[in-house]
Amino acid sequence: MSTNALVHVGYAVPRAGAPSAASFRRWVEAALRGARRRRATELSIRLVDADEGRTLNRDYRGKDYATNVLSFEADLPPELKLPLIGDIVICAPVVAREAAEQGKLPRDHWAHLTVHGVLHLLGHDHIAEAEAEAMEALETRILASLGIADPYRPQEPEPDGSRREGLRPRQPTSQATGVAAEAAPTKPLLSTPVGGASAPTTHIASHRRRG
Repeated sequence: MSTNALVHVGYAVPRAGAPSAASFRRWVEAALRGARRRRATELSIRLVDADEGRTLNRDYRGKDYATNVLSFEADLPPELKLPLIGDIVICAPVVAREAAEQGKLPRDHWAHLTVHGVLHLLGHDHIAEAEAEAMEALETRILASLGIADPYRPQEPEPDGSRREGLRPRQPTSQATGVAAEAAPTKPLLSTPVGGASAPTTHIASHRRRG
């Protein structure tokens, strides 16, 4: 299934070590195909440093730390018929740190966070356990289509016999959800000229061990 996606990628961090705009577009298109999104779609991705990531997470989620990914669902007037679905903000230093801590290739982790962010913009969430399981399964299928291993599965035993557990999203404590709340704060879109965005959806900042 082909997709008709317009992806704006903005770099507020040095480009060295960050994926190319072409890579982000490939990952977005894979997420849209996996979610069976057939309509024209426009979204923005902005790569930020720890300071900006912390500010956004604090201002829109009340969490005073930089997190890996935030999704701002578009909140457009009903009469404005645009394909815009929102913005994704990814914090580059957090991605690098998590990839090292979790023993993942940085590129694979970038792809996972991008797919996760796109699914949030399409209305998927992981507040309830059933939602979390469904979203996790969809992410895994999309990543497999890109040749990326399941990021949630338990890892192979270490040489000393120990085993590092796979990581999965914890139920979020934020008030923000995948649907814009009536009184949710809005902010200008990051790379597009019109509209606003709702409070960000939750992210993969905190994890729990799979039981």
